Amino acid sequence: MKKSLVILFAATLGLAACNTEKKGPGGLLYTIHHSEGKEKIKEGDIIKMHFIIKNDKDSVFYSSFENGVPQVFQAQKKMYAGDQQDALTLVGEGDSATFKINLDTLAFYTKQPKGEQFKNDKYQTFVVKIEKVFKKNANEADSTFQKRAGEFFQADYKATMEKVKNAEPAKIKTYIADNSLKTKTTASGLNYVISAPGNADRPAMGDTVEVNYTGKLTKKDKDGKYKVFDTSDAKLAKEWKLDRPGKVFGPTKMVMGGTVPGFTEALTLVGKGGKIMVIIPSNLGWGDQGAPQAGIAPYAPVVFDVEIVNIIKGKPAPVAPPVPLPAPKK
Repeated sequence: MKKSLVILFAATLGLAACNTEKKGPGGLLYTIHHSEGKEKIKEGDIIKMHFIIKNDKDSVFYSSFENGVPQVFQAQKKMYAGDQQDALTLVGEGDSATFKINLDTLAFYTKQPKGEQFKNDKYQTFVVKIEKVFKKNANEADSTFQKRAGEFFQADYKATMEKVKNAEPAKIKTYIADNSLKTKTTASGLNYVISAPGNADRPAMGDTVEVNYTGKLTKKDKDGKYKVFDTSDAKLAKEWKLDRPGKVFGPTKMVMGGTVPGFTEALTLVGKGGKIMVIIPSNLGWGDQGAPQAGIAPYAPVVFDVEIVNIIKGKPAPVAPPVPLPAPKK
C-alpha cells in the first residue's frame, strides 16, 4: 500500500503513533488505535461502523469509507475464540482498531478453504471505526429493543444519505477542476465534452448503436487513478480485473433507451464516429441505490468515455390511431 493511503487511514481513524500489536486467542492479532473507554460490544448489540478489509499485501478489497455509508449489523455469538465476532468484544463506541483474523484457524473451524482473494495470505485484516453501539436496556423486551433500534437507525441512515447526496455537486466540480475540463451542461444536468461530433445523423429512440465505452468513478483510488467499473476494451478490463464471464469485448450493441438516462442522453449528442466524455449525475445514473457490484456508491456521479461506431436505424414507433371525438349530444 502506498504511504499516502496509510496516512489517510491514520487520519481518518485517529490512529495513535505508539500502537502496539497484541496477540489474542485463535491466532488473532489486534491493535487498539483509540479507545473512548466505553462499555465493550456484547452479543446482541447493534453496531454502526466503518471498516476496511485488506490482505497481507495491504490490498484493499472493501472500504465503507469510499462511499461514506457505515454498515449496521447486530453482534452475533462467536463461532470460535479469535473470530470476527470475538474481536469486536475488544472495542466499544468511538473506538478504532485493526484486527488480523488468522485464516488457517478460520478454515479449520468453518471447514471451508481460504477464499480465492486470500489464498496466499495468513491473515484477513479489518480496520474498524465504531460509530455507534446500540444496547438493550435492562429488562427490555426484545420486540421493544428491535423497534427502538429500527427507528433510531432509520433516522440515522436518512441523515447520512442526505449528507452523501448534498456532497455530490462538489464531487463533480472537483473532477472537472482536477482534469481541467471545459464542459458544457445540458438542461438535465449532464456535463459533457465532445472531442469528435461524428456525422450529422443522431441516434433516436428505437435505434441500436454500436459503441466503444469506458465507465469510471470520479474518485481516485490509492494509486491516484479513477477506478474503471465497466468497459468494452479488453485490455482495460484485464488491467482492472473486470471478470465478465461470456462478455465479448469490442464495439457493443445497445438499444437506445435501454441504459441509464444519462448514457442515453449522451448518445443523442453525437453521430456515427462521434466521441464524447460525459459526467453523469446520480439522478441520471444509478441514483440513491448505486450499483454495489460495480463499486458505484449511492448518489455517486460517474464518467463515461463513449465512441459511436455505428447506428442501426430501428423501426419508427407506430402512429397511434386518432381518438374519435365524442358524438354531439342531441
